[in-house]
Amino acid sequence: MTITTGKPTPGSPSAGPSSPGNDAQAPKGPDAVTFTIDDVEVAVPKGTLVIRAAEQIGIQIPRFCDHPLLAPAGACRQCLVEVWAPGRDGALAKMPKPQASCTLEATPGMQVKTQLTSAEADKAQHGVMELLLINHPLDCPVCDKGGECPLQNQAMSNGRATSRFVDIKRTFPKPIAISTQVLLDRERCILCQRCTRFSKEIAGDAFIDLQKRGAMQQIGRFDTGVLGFVGDGPVGTALEDESGRPFASYFSGNTIQICPVGALTSATYRFRSRPFDLVSTPGISEHDSCGSAIRVDHRRGVVLRRLAGEDPAVNEEWITDKDRFAFTWQSAPDRLTTPLVRDEETGELRSASWAEALDVAAAGLQAALAGSATTDAPRGVGVLPGGRVTIEDAYAYAKFARVTLGTNDVDLRARPHSPEEEAFLASAVAGQGMSVTFADLEGAPSVLLVGLEAEEEAGITFLRLRKGVVAGTTKVSAIAPLASRGLERLDGTLLAAAPGTEAEVLDAVGTDAGDVRLRDLAEALVAPGAVILVGERLGLVQGGLSAALRLARRTGARLAWVPRRAGERGGVEAGALPSLLPGGRPVADAAARVDVAAVWGVDHLPQTPGRSTAKILKAARKGRLGALVVGGVDVRDLPDPAKARAALAAVPFLVSLEVRRSEVTELADVVLPVAPPVEKAGTFLTWEGRPRPFPQALASTAMADHRVLDQLADALGADLGLRTLAQVHAEIDQLGAWDGARVEAPSVEAAEPPSVAPGDAILATWHQLLDAGRLQDGEAFLAGTAKRPAARVSAATAAGAGVVDGGLLAVSTDAGTIQLPVLVTEMPDHVVWLPTASPGSLVRDTLRAGPGARVRLAPGSQDLTAGPAGGSVPGDRTATTHTEVLA
Repeated sequence: MTITTGKPTPGSPSAGPSSPGNDAQAPKGPDAVTFTIDDVEVAVPKGTLVIRAAEQIGIQIPRFCDHPLLAPAGACRQCLVEVWAPGRDGALAKMPKPQASCTLEATPGMQVKTQLTSAEADKAQHGVMELLLINHPLDCPVCDKGGECPLQNQAMSNGRATSRFVDIKRTFPKPIAISTQVLLDRERCILCQRCTRFSKEIAGDAFIDLQKRGAMQQIGRFDTGVLGFVGDGPVGTALEDESGRPFASYFSGNTIQICPVGALTSATYRFRSRPFDLVSTPGISEHDSCGSAIRVDHRRGVVLRRLAGEDPAVNEEWITDKDRFAFTWQSAPDRLTTPLVRDEETGELRSASWAEALDVAAAGLQAALAGSATTDAPRGVGVLPGGRVTIEDAYAYAKFARVTLGTNDVDLRARPHSPEEEAFLASAVAGQGMSVTFADLEGAPSVLLVGLEAEEEAGITFLRLRKGVVAGTTKVSAIAPLASRGLERLDGTLLAAAPGTEAEVLDAVGTDAGDVRLRDLAEALVAPGAVILVGERLGLVQGGLSAALRLARRTGARLAWVPRRAGERGGVEAGALPSLLPGGRPVADAAARVDVAAVWGVDHLPQTPGRSTAKILKAARKGRLGALVVGGVDVRDLPDPAKARAALAAVPFLVSLEVRRSEVTELADVVLPVAPPVEKAGTFLTWEGRPRPFPQALASTAMADHRVLDQLADALGADLGLRTLAQVHAEIDQLGAWDGARVEAPSVEAAEPPSVAPGDAILATWHQLLDAGRLQDGEAFLAGTAKRPAARVSAATAAGAGVVDGGLLAVSTDAGTIQLPVLVTEMPDHVVWLPTASPGSLVRDTLRAGPGARVRLAPGSQDLTAGPAGGSVPGDRTATTHTEVLA
């Protein structure tokens, strides 16, 4: 069982290829370059920058614009060094002026003298520092960067002790809101261009750039009102068709972190603390399955900010804005701090002691288990852990269900799912280890995305794909109903497919000679290293995952599953599925059951595969289930929220383990509070299969789910043996990897394309990164940069529905109607795309439908300026045109 802890070592083979200017250890051979730095002979690979070579021997050259993951720029000139190089006659000659070491490649025989051995280099660096400080404000005491500022540090180490500047410093109005999250103090900017280079090179979001020239040059977004331009538009260089747009990027927070001064600051963190007052703890983001390394900075028990951690193998030094800013949910006002039980007299939830709550929960579950022995009473207990728990907690839910409750009715999939997906996870995902890594994506000649929108559902995966695309290594293709902005920034090729037809397209790859794109894709996937990435949405397409497996077998491409939630892959490995035991062991396999039972210390385990989440909820709704144990499940994420609410209300006894009050806790008979990630230690498993352990950041009395389940099992008279992380890890390690027979891979044929009546359309939908999810609650600044909800249809579909580009479209089923502004998009006819869970577009709740469902289209009746029905538009601004709706 390959889910034990242990952080990968930076620089391991999974760390990926080197970044621009970031070279590996010096090789020996014809590609090695030998030269000297401060009289120390150095051998480095050809093309190595002098500043990198100096780092390898422990010499730190001051710099501001240089960053190992960005292309060299030579913008700040702080890294000047004295250089002697061989001429044509072989004799050493001094270059006439100091050179920027961040753009200078080492050559054979070169001699470099840094500020440590050269008075000329030292003087040049002092001169550059003096120029940078001429207009820089002396506001370190109030600057957010004070205490961790490279300019502050290097002004002391490589600057003059006193200033010779006596004139009035240049000032600007401040701060400028680059976005609702990022604020700009222009007078602090030293024009290093780190922010603009990151935006263009890494994220592909060229929303900010240099303005004007000479002494008035500055960074900002092109907005005539903000930057003081006169006339009809910006003077000088302008961003192509991006003029006047806000810095709407999912990765904008990274510019704050890499800014070497206090020019870019966080609206959330601004003026809240000093770096030296903070305690920093490493962590792992809980928002997606990429497992991004983060740094949690807290003060007096309160998290004040999160920064990107450095991990070359996973997220390098970048994180999404959701990872960075969406942490206030863990300390929201509705946080549960004490157990709650439902009062028999009033019917209301009241506070209780842990002892009372566990006793009441045990009694209710005992009654449900006893009821299964009769024919007319509700039968058994279902367990729904949700997809955001750690490996340790998912393992505890899986063991609690089998050992304490005697059932295989446990399913972590708190989202739409299918039997085909369950078989796929058991056969092709569980126990497979790290078959595909982030480094593999960077080096892959071809990557096919199916049922996956990388930027929206796995942000770091998108950045690593884009890195390969920018390097000219990787070609991305996608089978989807439309080319999203993320796919466009990957220079990707779209194979347009209406929802429900993905399996048909997959089966046609390599077999259909009529479409040149299908032939090209088949040839690309045959190349060594090619990868197919499938998202969880493909599991809703009949035959989709089966077709992906067939394509992988035909071409030899490696296949990987990329879920949205952080705990999905770990839950699969931990056996939190109705047909799966830990390590990919099939429930129906007697040898597998004996193997697990021996470790768990029980005589036998239930042998009949359990029910899925949908079937568990249906049994509860029909009165055939005695109790439910529910983890952190958001009802709105379930396939049919209305039926889920009915099931939760109908089940005789409901136990909820939750961090905050929710729809589930309001219906529960017993609520047991559990710790959020910041208050517990644990391990997430990335979609790659890479363990990502993290320590506890804040001191807390809150218990992790596995500890609560251990105590609940004890109240039921069972010994779960999972009180501590050490106990959990010991059992997981003892189980080891399963080497027996696996669940048979699914082989489901594609469904017939759905027929569409006039005026109807097929629904396409997926989550946007920033939406109405509960893990973003309480972060107003982040909500301001969410994409505005909009419907997308083709020109022909819009005309058939009687709407125009920018008008209001009503999308209806018998359950309800969603009205959104419409964007005419190049996509298949008779298809409409809606965001799954954005304000005003709660597809599952309102329409009670999913991808591939038939919906009705009609002109909307609501005024566009009032916002879409069902909620406000995040980040809405006045004078918004339809072309800005998804800005």
